[in-house]
Amino acid sequence: MIRRATVLFLAALVSLPAGAGQAQAAGYRYWSFWERDGTAWTYATQGPSLVRPADGDVQGFRFSVSEDSADAAKPRGTADFATLCAETPAREGEKRVALVIDFGTPADAPPGETPPAARTACARVPEDATTADALAAVAEPLRYDTNALLCAITGYPGKGCGEQISAQKDPAPEQGETDTGPSLGLAAGIAAVALLAAAATWQVRRRG
Repeated sequence: MIRRATVLFLAALVSLPAGAGQAQAAGYRYWSFWERDGTAWTYATQGPSLVRPADGDVQGFRFSVSEDSADAAKPRGTADFATLCAETPAREGEKRVALVIDFGTPADAPPGETPPAARTACARVPEDATTADALAAVAEPLRYDTNALLCAITGYPGKGCGEQISAQKDPAPEQGETDTGPSLGLAAGIAAVALLAAAATWQVRRRG
């Protein structure tokens, strides 16, 4: 009976996580493209070379590492057209597109590179211009790969394009915490198994 309980407990113990910080799935380092819908950012369903914004639209770009659009980081900072284009008057035959360009955080930057400060711009372009045209008007140099994927804005990053990033290591303890090794649940499980084993040994000796 005790031997069977020990086997069952060991099987359950194997299924427990070894600690709180599990390795994260791999992601991609790239420029994501966003459109402003009222007061919120929405992930664009088309690339900037296909979207033709209207006068008064706000578009955003964010450089970061993410697995997919569901967890992609949104552009930060002011995203109000009236504010961003306050000093760019309208012109007949042209449109104004407000752009928010967020170069991301040092944690998302490629090795050896430092992200520039976020910037905004108001691009005045022909009425039939795409978002890519508007971006080129205010944030050159741009870099694209052979598949027309946007790789760099104002030259950042200097190299790479949508590369896959390997799974991250377990995060370090937060400030004020101490990394004590195995989780409490795992330690308790090991202790319980040891007690069961001791009980089994005692039972065998008693029968002997």
